[in-house]
Amino acid sequence: MEQNDDKQRVLLGITGGIAAYKAAELASRLTQSGCDVRVVMSDHARRFVGPLTFTALTGHPVPGDWFDPDQEATISHIDLARWAQAVVVAPATANFIAKAAMGLADDLLSTIMLATTAPVLIAPAMNPQMYAHPTVGENLDRLSERGVRLVGPAAGHTACGEEGPGRMVEPALIAEHVMELLADRDLEGVPILVTAGPTREHLDPVRYLSNPSSGRMGLEIARMARRRGAKVTLVLGPTHLEPPFGVEVVRVVSAQDMAEAVIYRAADQKVIVKAAAVGDFRPEQCHPTKVKKTGQGETCNLVATTDILASLGRDKGERILVGFAAETDEVLAHAGAKLAAKNLDLMVANDVSAPDSGFAVETNRVHFLTPDGEVETLPLLSKQEVAQRLLDRVARLLGQD
Repeated sequence: MEQNDDKQRVLLGITGGIAAYKAAELASRLTQSGCDVRVVMSDHARRFVGPLTFTALTGHPVPGDWFDPDQEATISHIDLARWAQAVVVAPATANFIAKAAMGLADDLLSTIMLATTAPVLIAPAMNPQMYAHPTVGENLDRLSERGVRLVGPAAGHTACGEEGPGRMVEPALIAEHVMELLADRDLEGVPILVTAGPTREHLDPVRYLSNPSSGRMGLEIARMARRRGAKVTLVLGPTHLEPPFGVEVVRVVSAQDMAEAVIYRAADQKVIVKAAAVGDFRPEQCHPTKVKKTGQGETCNLVATTDILASLGRDKGERILVGFAAETDEVLAHAGAKLAAKNLDLMVANDVSAPDSGFAVETNRVHFLTPDGEVETLPLLSKQEVAQRLLDRVARLLGQD
């Protein structure tokens, strides 16, 4: 059976519930995350959504009748079980959960469940009364005891019109759990604090100084660190983006808020990654009411904000400190000076004036600078890939302790 060693291999099982339509979004998210996805559907699932949908999304045909000798000769259930690096069943009906718990194998998907040695994730979806039945609870407990990861169900309005737990959790959350299953857990248990987003320095209740940062780079670092097993604290400035699941989120507004939040928690951290775009200046005075135009010209005096990285560097101890330098000119020179002045282990520098790098875009082009003079220049990458490269370096630094 063909396999792409550059991609992580996920077998997506779909069983016969109304939530089967959401599996299309899940397949799409997994493929967009770089996974090679193959889909196996129960007969009942095919009545809710057609196999052609998943063929189009994954690039692979969906196996049909498992008793078809031509199909079994081409792709057997054992081949699929061996191929998969992770198996996810979403939605998983009460019937499928019962079969998996009892070890029954009467169709292709349930047979793969018995044959696979890959980690398995199940996302239950059913009527709230069915979910509340003791037998369903016992079956889920049995699967959990065997190491199956259970995600959901969520509570809310279900297709049958009832309220309560039974809804399949959203595909984005399932996809994140799958990626965590596949991740290298080289940061298991390491406490890491990440800052992300901009800060706002208010002039009055309706005006403030800020910058265009969306926080995406810091959010990806937090997300990837969490996937790799770290215990992540995310200090997050104002942003429209949602933080990743499974991290402790501390929301702040101003540079002073962020300084206090970071310094208060610094002693408990093994690694601090300062990816936030913190304002360097704030208005000397924040007016309690909106400042009116007088027609005579107004002056706003600015004062420096707390340099969080410099404060951390002065009391560094054994912590690993990583900083970001968003520059518009002489990028390496300015970043190198900050690296030395702030006692950092790694500086990540980028030219935010470039249209494909820096603020409010999904890509970045960065340089890694180290205290011994090394400069590594990365090509244009997604911010998720930049986060992975950065965490690879953090893992190596931790290994040197």
